[in-house]
Amino acid sequence: MTFDPTADYPLGSRRPDLIETPSGLALDDVSLEAARAGTLVAADIRATTATLRRQAEVARATGRRQLADNLDRAAELARVPDDQLLEIYTALRPGRSTAAELEDLARRLDEWEAPLTATFVREAATAYAERGLVDA
Repeated sequence: MTFDPTADYPLGSRRPDLIETPSGLALDDVSLEAARAGTLVAADIRATTATLRRQAEVARATGRRQLADNLDRAAELARVPDDQLLEIYTALRPGRSTAAELEDLARRLDEWEAPLTATFVREAATAYAERGLVDA
C-alpha cells in the first residue's frame, strides 16, 4: 500500500483502507452498531502505531516537525500497556523522580522499542537536573 502524506490526508476520508483497529477491524467496522453487538471493544478505539506514524508523515510533509516528533513518540507508546503509560506520565512530572529513576524508565522504554521516547525522558532528566527539579 503506497501512502502519500500530502494527497492522502485526511486518512479517514481519503484512505480509510489504511486505518484499522488494534484488533484488525477496518475503519468502516467501527460503529455504534458494532459496539452494541459486542464486536467492537474499548481497545479498538485506540490509535495504532501504523496510523500514528502515517499522521507523523503528514505533519512532517507540511512542515510541522514538532507535531511529527510528538506523533512518532505516540506511535512508540501505542504498544505500551496503559498502567505503564500512567507510570511514565507520573514519573515525568517535575520533582517526582530521581535521575536514576528516570534513567531506569528510559532503559525500560528502550526495551519496549521506544527509543524516541527514551531519548525524550533522558532529555527531561537533564533539563530537570539543570533546574534543580530532580535529585541526582
